[in-house]
Amino acid sequence: MVIEAALAGGAKAIQLREKDLSTRDLYQLVERLLPIVRGRGASLLINDRVDLTLALPIDGVHLSRTSLPPAEARALLGPARLVGVSCHSLEEVIEAERGGADFIVFGPLFPTPSKAAYGPPVGLMRLSEVRRQVRLPILGIGGVTVVNVASVVAAGADGAAMISAVMTADDPADAVSSLLQVVRSAAGG
Repeated sequence: MVIEAALAGGAKAIQLREKDLSTRDLYQLVERLLPIVRGRGASLLINDRVDLTLALPIDGVHLSRTSLPPAEARALLGPARLVGVSCHSLEEVIEAERGGADFIVFGPLFPTPSKAAYGPPVGLMRLSEVRRQVRLPILGIGGVTVVNVASVVAAGADGAAMISAVMTADDPADAVSSLLQVVRSAAGG
């Protein structure tokens, strides 16, 4: 399972993005994943599903521009659960920060098939601009690989979220481990 391999490689959080599962199937999947994720000391977040975040001991929810607004999710979840928000512009970032988000995922930074629906890449200069405007932790996303993740951190990101770089890797554990090494080195740690 890719999740177990990513955790073995050092992933600190898993974001569950299963848009096609029924609520019941997603609930059961989360029940199976929680002990695996928690056993590695990592956090589990689920996309969009504030209801399941309330029903299960999930660490938080990740919101998109079509989700419940961050302020509403925060009001429902309270301060103990994480609220992450995908942002594609400075305006969305500011709205997320005002709405009580704990972190943002900003991009797409580079061309990538998984984020093509969000338009052209925003690029590293825009990431730097966002970094200067907000205090929230920022994760870069969209076409991030071991080759370019250092430039993402240098532009102001606190880390990176990845889909293809891990999901399509021959060895997801090694991919995560390598990415984390580069991030730590780029961050000076």
